Amino acid sequence: MANEYSVVELAKKICPAVVTVVISKNLPKVGGFYFLPFEGENFIMPQIEKGKEEKTKIGGGSGFIVSPDGYILTSQHVVADPEASYTIIAEPTKQYPAKVICRDPINDIAILKIEARNLPCLELGDSERIELGEQVIAVGNPLGEFHDTISLGIVSGLSRLITAFGGLSQSTARLKGLIQTDAAINPGNSGGPLVNMSRQVIGINTAMIMGAQNLGFAIPINYAKKDLEEVKKYGRIKRPFLGIKYIIINKAMSKQNKLPVDYGALIIRERLGESAVVPGSAAEKSGITEFDIILEVQGEKIDEKNSLTDVLEKFKIGDEINLKILRKKKEIATKLKLEEKR
Repeated sequence: MANEYSVVELAKKICPAVVTVVISKNLPKVGGFYFLPFEGENFIMPQIEKGKEEKTKIGGGSGFIVSPDGYILTSQHVVADPEASYTIIAEPTKQYPAKVICRDPINDIAILKIEARNLPCLELGDSERIELGEQVIAVGNPLGEFHDTISLGIVSGLSRLITAFGGLSQSTARLKGLIQTDAAINPGNSGGPLVNMSRQVIGINTAMIMGAQNLGFAIPINYAKKDLEEVKKYGRIKRPFLGIKYIIINKAMSKQNKLPVDYGALIIRERLGESAVVPGSAAEKSGITEFDIILEVQGEKIDEKNSLTDVLEKFKIGDEINLKILRKKKEIATKLKLEEKR
């Protein structure tokens, strides 16, 4: 690889552009503590001051600056709470309020913006050109305490598929196409860059496997480059949108619920009071209803390895697609035009 740098040179160039993302929220103010006796023991309980709130740090993560005018990339799960506020610590003495420009939960990517100029920034590489075994370094702020922590490793695997669990929302996400690395990725490293020896970001650190050693994952940077390009052009991420709530059927679910098939996307609401099909959406316009099962899109079978989300990412807003649907044990064909999510 051309223009390779030593780890020392990389650290000097990369660390100034890696930031800490501090998550804060207004919570009830604690005026003190008291002892609550229970079964012979005293438990310490907070004394809440009624009607009073205070801004409290509830978590943190990492991120990195990608333009001199303040665009920052991080993981979506770091900034998933829409009711929280976010602060960027670029240096011990420099803090900036951050605006979340967009969240991409499909790829676990978020783009933030701070009002500043002439900031140090990192060059984005091409994750399609990553080679198995090449050296990389992961940079971040583990636990929100150990700033500018770097770890050296290699690309251990490519195109990995995992189900990640974590973040303050404690939600799960199915992440595909991941870069596997043995460079140390710890809690708080999420959102930091995975950098090659040519000083280019090739991934965004996103997950680790609890109980395992040297097993970390990063989102390929090309996913983020697409998001960043759309944000700068349109002010948001543009994605095709069907307008349905659904779950992917597998063999266990099919057997338990006596479904007629063991694959496909079952259209069903997540909770009472909501609609499984968004009013006015492309799905509603095409006649799709709750309890329909989408079996295929453009001839591609929908299952756990090839979800509906994966298939839709291959199309653009305005594309017409053909669907094969199972409705009351009868297969029907329908066509719809993909629209933008509003």
